[in-house]
Amino acid sequence: MEELVARLEEIAASVSRADYDAKGYHLDVTVAPDDVEKAALVLDEAGYTLEAITGVDWLGEAARKAEAEAKAAYAAAKKAAEEAGEEPPEMEPVDTSGLKDEMEIVYDYTSYSHLFRVMVRCRVDRDNPELPSIHQVFPGADWHEKETHDFFGIVFTGNPDLSPFLLPEDADYHPLRKDFSA
Repeated sequence: MEELVARLEEIAASVSRADYDAKGYHLDVTVAPDDVEKAALVLDEAGYTLEAITGVDWLGEAARKAEAEAKAAYAAAKKAAEEAGEEPPEMEPVDTSGLKDEMEIVYDYTSYSHLFRVMVRCRVDRDNPELPSIHQVFPGADWHEKETHDFFGIVFTGNPDLSPFLLPEDADYHPLRKDFSA
């Protein structure tokens, strides 16, 4: 496993071990969009199979995180001022206008010979959710990418056919996006 971890660390933004009993996987890997195929190649060469690909819509998460951080900083500043006997500062409004929302693509890989699961994650801009297909490495990825495209609108460049197959042919919506309304 150490060799696999070392190879993934060469291409990944982060690699961390996870508690299988709590998370359901052993290794959590975050890669840039351009590196998903490299990670797939490393895992294929190590004998892993692709179990699933799915998406996560993080709509509003960047703004919520910025607001939570600002509130925590304000609470700390207010407490320090009160302890010093000073007038507490006013909370400044949080400007979230420049923050981008993201979509996350999650790849589940398993080695049945080692009984080891790896989760590979990648985030893309929600306004342009695009990343390379891994169907050249794992031909079965075509189906997973097509399903993820149907439900989230994530585009897998290089996938030979992203036409709807779980939604109606004329569907111009993606029902698992947080801003979808029926």
